[in-house]
Order: sequence, then structure tokens, then C-alpha cells
Amino acid sequence: MEKQPLQQRVDRIILRREKSNFVKYCCYFFFVLSILWCVKVTIINDTDWQRIGSINSVFKAIGQFFPPDPSVVQYLFIPIIETFMIASIGTVLAIILAIPVSWFAAQNITPNIFITYPIGRSLMTISRSIHEIVWGLIFVSAVGLGALPGILAIAIRSTGFISKLTAEAIENVDPDQIEAIKAVGGNSFQIIFYGIIPQILPVYIGNAIFQWDINIRRATIMGLVGAGGLGLTLQRQLLMYNYEGATTVIITILLLITFGEVVSYYARKIVL
Repeated sequence: MEKQPLQQRVDRIILRREKSNFVKYCCYFFFVLSILWCVKVTIINDTDWQRIGSINSVFKAIGQFFPPDPSVVQYLFIPIIETFMIASIGTVLAIILAIPVSWFAAQNITPNIFITYPIGRSLMTISRSIHEIVWGLIFVSAVGLGALPGILAIAIRSTGFISKLTAEAIENVDPDQIEAIKAVGGNSFQIIFYGIIPQILPVYIGNAIFQWDINIRRATIMGLVGAGGLGLTLQRQLLMYNYEGATTVIITILLLITFGEVVSYYARKIVL
């Protein structure tokens, strides 16, 4: 009598597993099918295969970029400095702008949950939703060509990321320290300066350093929209059909990004 109910339970478990496996395999099938459909629509159907030609013509086009042109190196010093300064100044501006935005967007310390909190969240969303290239185009049309639109674009783009991570860190601070300050009669500013800032400062600095590393990459391509730096030099080489020189600029960009990653790694290691 005991074996029959036990066998029924085992059968039900096996049946549930079979149904679960069937659903799982159906999901896998439709996932693979959707990938194949996307490949067909976006690559196979949307590519001008006649323009690409044969494999030999592809390799011939790639071969135009080699060997690198060393004569371009002497003209890269100022663009390198400009790219570095665009990333650095843009990051500093983002660090400053992220302070009030983080204050507004942190639910536990925002001055007004119905006014400043939505404002802070909206600023973060707008900053992160628009790509830095689009910000660059906006500021190029507003202030003209040069490094300034690149700095402003990077600053606005980075503000959203820094403030979002900082606001989340503020919302996750240890409440015991805040309660201790309140218990001795501390006001709102004392709570922020002595209870919150010491807890989030390492996170804030770490996020700023990480954004600086990312901004070096961003600054290298801002020149493609006329915002100065190595990107502008790369665009000029391509417009002059000096593909060997373009390769030299690309190698320089890779070296600059590697330098930024090394500096960022050791800086975060020291801070954190």
C-alpha cells in the first residue's frame, strides 16, 4: 500500500521534469531561431555583397592600412595631450556635477521626495540615455569645433553614471552611524558630512577613477564629430586616404587607452 503512493509521486516528479525539459528545449529552439532570423535580416539581406566583392579584394582593402606610417608620429603629440585633457577635465566636471545630482537622487537624503528626487532621477536618466557622440554633436553645434564640446559631452555623459552609483551607495549606507549622530542632536548637514560621506567616499573616488578610464576611450572618438583630440586626427587621415597614417593613429589610441587602464588600476588599488 505504501509503494503505490510513493510510485505515484515518483511518476508525477518525472512527468513534471519531462514537461520542464520540453519547455526548456522549446525556449532554446526559439532562441536559436531568433538569432538566425536576426543574422539573415541584419547581415545577409542588408549587406551589399557585390560591393564587398571577393575575399581577395577584402584583404587588399585591409592591406592598405599596413605598414603604419611613422612620419605621422611627429604630429600626434598635441592631439595626445588634447585627448588626455578632454578626458581629465570632463571627468573633473562630472565629479562636481554628480554631487548635487546624487544628493537629489538618493531617496534617504533627498530634500524633497516629490520634487528633488524626480529631478535627480530624471537628470541621471537623460545623461545616461544619450550617447556621448550625440552630446558631442549637440555641443559642437552650440559652441563650435574644438576641445570644449568634447569636454562638455564627456562631462554630461559621465555625470549620470557617477551620480547613479553614488546615489545607490548613499541609499545603502550603514544606518547605525546615522542614528548615532541623530541621537546626539546632529542636524542634516552633520549627518551628511559625518555619517554618509565617510562611508561613500571610497566608492565615489573609485567610480570617478573608473569613469576617467572610460573617458579616455570616449575622448579618442569625440574628434570624429569635430570635438578635437586623436579622433579628429584619425578623421583627417582617413579623409586624405592616408590609411597607413590612420593605422599609426589607431595604434597611438590603443597605447593611450592602455596607459589609462594601467593608471586607473593602480589608482583604484591605492584608494580602495
